[in-house]
Amino acid sequence: MQYDSLDDFLTSGKSALAKGPVALIFVEDNVEVDSTLRHHLHLGFKSVIACMPQDFALGSELSERIHRVTLTCVPSTVAFDTINKIIQAAPGIWMYYCYNAEYLFFPFCETRTVGELLAFHTEERRDAMLSHVVDLYADDLNTFPNGVAPDHAMLDSTGYYAHTRHDAEGHPVERQLDMSGGLRWRFEDHIPYERRRIDRIALFKSRKGLELRPDHTFNEPEYNTYACPWHHNMTAAVCSFRAAKALKTNAGSTFDIPSFCWHNSVPFQWKSGQLLDLGLIESGQWF
Repeated sequence: MQYDSLDDFLTSGKSALAKGPVALIFVEDNVEVDSTLRHHLHLGFKSVIACMPQDFALGSELSERIHRVTLTCVPSTVAFDTINKIIQAAPGIWMYYCYNAEYLFFPFCETRTVGELLAFHTEERRDAMLSHVVDLYADDLNTFPNGVAPDHAMLDSTGYYAHTRHDAEGHPVERQLDMSGGLRWRFEDHIPYERRRIDRIALFKSRKGLELRPDHTFNEPEYNTYACPWHHNMTAAVCSFRAAKALKTNAGSTFDIPSFCWHNSVPFQWKSGQLLDLGLIESGQWF
């Protein structure tokens, strides 16, 4: 299904929001659009909604499986405004958001669906799930100058840090952390301070009054916590070429980065087990 605008979708496409989980994918450019959509369809989302410019090509077979909403996804505030409108239009369902060239991974995702994941998470009285944005990058920037190469993807095996989050008065916030690492940490001189965090509440249950803010946190404090008070909960990862792509397409950084690889780079196996072993996702009580 194709919709001419977000308003058109919210008017005539509400059946796509009748039951979750729903994936909202914001297409900023033409890089890895097909693989992004197919990956999330494979995970078992009830609906995959792709917000993308009208002139971006998409094969007919894939077009029949998604809901395409005509939208120019820049500047970055467009995605947040769109998500917040969809939240208010469809309260009470699980939602997920990402950008093109980003791929959701969660514990045991090779054999279990995202619906099964969120059913268990709901039983644990959780309405949101912390995700870490794990930077992926090409192993050879001469061969892949935009930094994107799914078949030759690398990630950092170490160098991830958790920092206590503080409120406006400087007091520590309970069960909330600011996470850093990956390309945003190693090339921080080229990354604005407000964009260096790698924590994102990518999976959440919509409700009236809920609002996603431009720093990827919600106006409901409990949504921003990594676990409930009594035990560890599951976490997920959004494996993303977005930072690599930005660093290599930005004229201010591209010539300073001949390679993203360092001594702690390892090939990405495209398996949840690798992310579990590296501590980048958490299975909690789900076995």
